[in-house]
Parts: sequence; C-alpha cells; structure tokens
Amino acid sequence: MGSERTILAIDAGNTRIKWGVHAGGGWRATGSIGTAQSAALFEALRAQFPVDAAIASNVAGPQVLANLEAACREGGVKLHVIRAEREELGVTSAYRDPRQLGSDRWAALIAAHRGEEPGHKLVVNAGTALTIDALGADGRFLGGLIVPGPALMRRSLQGGTADLRLTEGALVDLPVTTPDAITSGAIQACVGAIERLARAMASRGSPPGRIILSGGAAAEIAASLPPPVNFRENLVLDGLALIARKS
Repeated sequence: MGSERTILAIDAGNTRIKWGVHAGGGWRATGSIGTAQSAALFEALRAQFPVDAAIASNVAGPQVLANLEAACREGGVKLHVIRAEREELGVTSAYRDPRQLGSDRWAALIAAHRGEEPGHKLVVNAGTALTIDALGADGRFLGGLIVPGPALMRRSLQGGTADLRLTEGALVDLPVTTPDAITSGAIQACVGAIERLARAMASRGSPPGRIILSGGAAAEIAASLPPPVNFRENLVLDGLALIARKS
C-alpha cells in the first residue's frame, strides 16, 4: 500500500473505538465512539468512505470485531485485522508467544520506534488499562507491564469496599481527604509502575531517554512523570498506518 492510498485505521479498545483516515502523509480526519456503540460505527464513518484500505487493532472481543468488519463491508472495503508478530518494521518482540501481545501495544511500539528520535524508550498507553512497554534503541521490545488505569483503580475501590465512594479528588502529595487519597493513590500507583520499569531497563543497560505517552488518561498522569515525555495522541493509529503502508 503506497503513501498515495487512503487508509482507514481503527483502534478498538476496552472503552473507545478510535479511528482515523490517513492520506497524503497525515490524518485527514479522526474521531471516536464508545466501544459499547460499536454497532453504530458505520454511521460514524459514513462520510469518510470510500477508502482504499482498512486496518484495525481490536482488543475488545469478537462481537466488536464483527461490528468493525460489518461497518467496513458496508463502506465497500475489506478490513485487515493485525496481530503482533515476532518482527515487523524493525521491531522485534521478546514475548515467548508473540501473538499473546495485544495488537494495540504492538502498533504503538512500531509507531514509537519509527516515528521518534533514536534511543531507549518507554511506550505508555494510559487507558482503561495502563500498558508500559520497554523498547530498546535497536527496536527490541524487551517486555512490559499491564496495570489498571487511574479510572479503573478508582472504580475498583468503589466496587470492592463498603465505605469508599467514587467522588472527585485532586492529586496532592499528602492527601488529607478521602477523595484526594483515592485520586492521588491511583495516579501515583500508575506513575510508580512506570518508574519501576524505567529502573529495570536502566539496570540492564538500557536506560530510557524518553517516555512516549498516549491514551485517554494520559493527561492525568503526564505532569507526575519524569521528563522528557512526548505525548502522541494517535500513537496506535500511527502504527496501524505504518503497517498498512509497508507493502
């Protein structure tokens, strides 16, 4: 698929389905709908068709996948759904079973390797889940962590305890209210996991020179991360566009 072709890229996550139409070296249009509304995807995309090709990462299950395929079929294009590979576009996976890695993480790693300055990196996607992946300067994916994102941590406290209710709090160093304690604890737990993986990389001779950050919860944790932090709003979509255009 050459650079002149128009590509529809779809990132179906646990909470949102993000989409973008890539043409002429950039994003002509982007948008999103709730994953629970996946059956309405064609209506959300109607104005974007026709396209030359469609590619997707789906971690939201088989029913959502069926709805993605139906939307593209109605738009007159066949959907290509990616899976993580052992090696692709200069990124090599250290996973024992490469296909076990989430396809969204794989696309994000490819985008971070191909679209950022050389060097060791942490690739962080802050959504419903927080994924933290170690990427070597040579494109080796060294391993990563998955923990609940800030909002999921807060909801787990509401559902699993009798006296803690989900109320808005602020991030503070030493919380003296329960809402602040819940919000600050969730954010600091996420930041702590990122810092721990950064130390693990450094102990193995691959200290990360930057954090590549994306996802709907990125703004919640960005200010608490050690610099430099590069925010990439469409990181998974960028990776999908690269994969679609590789041949």
